[in-house]
Amino acid sequence: MSLPRKNTTWQELELGASATLERVCSEQDLLLFAHASGNRNPLNLPEAEQSQSQLPALAPSMWVGSLLSAVLGNLLPGPGTLYRSQDLRFQRRVQVGDRLQVSVTCIEKGPEPLARFATRISTEAGELVCEGEAEVEAPRVSQLVVARDLPPLILGNKDHFARLIDAARQLTALKTAVVCPEDANSMGGLALSAREGLIEPVLVGNAERMARIAAELGIDLSGWRQVHESDPRAAAAAAVAMARKGEVGAVMKGAIHSDELLAAVVSKEHGLRGHSRLSHVFVMDAPMLDHLLFISDAAINIAPDLTTKVDITQNAIDLARACGLDCPRVGILSAVETINTSIPSTLDAAVLSKMAERGQIRGGTVDGPLAMDNAIDLDAARTKGIQSLVAGRAEVLIVPNLEAGNMLAKELTFVARAEAAGLVVGARVPVILTSRADNDRSRLASCALALLYDHWRQTGACAVPIEQDLEVQA
Repeated sequence: MSLPRKNTTWQELELGASATLERVCSEQDLLLFAHASGNRNPLNLPEAEQSQSQLPALAPSMWVGSLLSAVLGNLLPGPGTLYRSQDLRFQRRVQVGDRLQVSVTCIEKGPEPLARFATRISTEAGELVCEGEAEVEAPRVSQLVVARDLPPLILGNKDHFARLIDAARQLTALKTAVVCPEDANSMGGLALSAREGLIEPVLVGNAERMARIAAELGIDLSGWRQVHESDPRAAAAAAVAMARKGEVGAVMKGAIHSDELLAAVVSKEHGLRGHSRLSHVFVMDAPMLDHLLFISDAAINIAPDLTTKVDITQNAIDLARACGLDCPRVGILSAVETINTSIPSTLDAAVLSKMAERGQIRGGTVDGPLAMDNAIDLDAARTKGIQSLVAGRAEVLIVPNLEAGNMLAKELTFVARAEAAGLVVGARVPVILTSRADNDRSRLASCALALLYDHWRQTGACAVPIEQDLEVQA
């Protein structure tokens, strides 16, 4: 919490009094200023995808000038100050990453409560950015003020999927059977993934509909193999058969219902069952988190028993490791963080945690039961006195059942504006199970997951630079 700060009244203000603050210009500053001002000048906006040759964005001059109001309103004269006028003369542009020294000096006291200040902003190296004068109404009443905590802003400008996509681009494209790419979302997504070098698509579906959608989107299908199947169930069976024969290394959902595709995937006689239970993992890029969040299972196992939860947990750990987490922190969710015999999921969570301790679940740090708040928020975990390497830091969340997982993932998507990718793991090949409403970016990220997971399974090596866990204390 900030310490109380006393303002300087007009009566107390002395000529020559000065105050300075430091501020580093960030990309988030420019995006927030664009939202607040409506100024979308491309010179002042960071590019969504940075290239090595690209120069940092330039800060709008009015954003630079606004830093002076922070000194006047917070430091000198401080709370209660009101602007009358400000003039500025700019000598240098400010780029993202520049560290600025922002200072004001009292140069004249007029009739109460007026005062004039010399204003100056320079770089850390002393280069002048701008200078001028400000006239303000200094406060008349002395106040001792604690800086107000502002509500957090959700600004989804950090793309955590970019790291995975960049790593996947370095691998050989995964030959992928795409089932019924017969709408704009699925056709656009597979085309983008193919252009990025993540998949080599084999189109399985109604040839006429696929050709019509491709023509509408300006996509050339001539370089890709096509298998005509008018019925969606037959298309799903054909794609699964290709995977069983080794003709493709992944299966991807297009404009087909998930249950129709999964029926072919889980078929005991003709499906893609592996040694473990199949499960689905959502990978979420949530704006308020500084890491990806893995959620399982929200699409396949409706009411999993303990044995099934073991496979769900292991599958999610394996995918997280394939995505660059050395030892993912896994929170087993329930409604409470204590064991309650009336809530079966708390008992399952306790058993899963102990199984991980004994090596029956490998590759991650597992703890539970945890409620959602103390699994994801460190302050909530500390408030409840939970001593754990997972609580407040969970990167993987294992939900009690499909309903809880599906609601959690969709709340993050539609309320918190998280981006989602998804993959079915535990089968003979990765199954890219996207929603029919997913955009091209989500489908691209899902294809990256499939390629990284397949590479990890085949080689035992992670293609993504490992993220080391720097927090070792509970």
